[in-house]
Amino acid sequence: MAVSAYVFIEISQGKAKDVIERINSLDGVTRAHVVTGPYDAIAFVEASDINSLGAMVVSQIQFLEGVIRTQTNIVVD
Repeated sequence: MAVSAYVFIEISQGKAKDVIERINSLDGVTRAHVVTGPYDAIAFVEASDINSLGAMVVSQIQFLEGVIRTQTNIVVD
């Protein structure tokens, strides 16, 4: 079953543009934007299952230089 999620991303000061460009180039990322509010960016991601989604967030998004932390909210409808 395919799974979609919004990933809220906190980024080091001055690195948002570079981080977003790299996130937008990742497989499974539909789109990522720099935003205002408590997080610096939001990415909409899709994966084949929950395990693949977790692996994408941990090994690809959190791994990027400049990413401080993430919060993943899975789409339920």
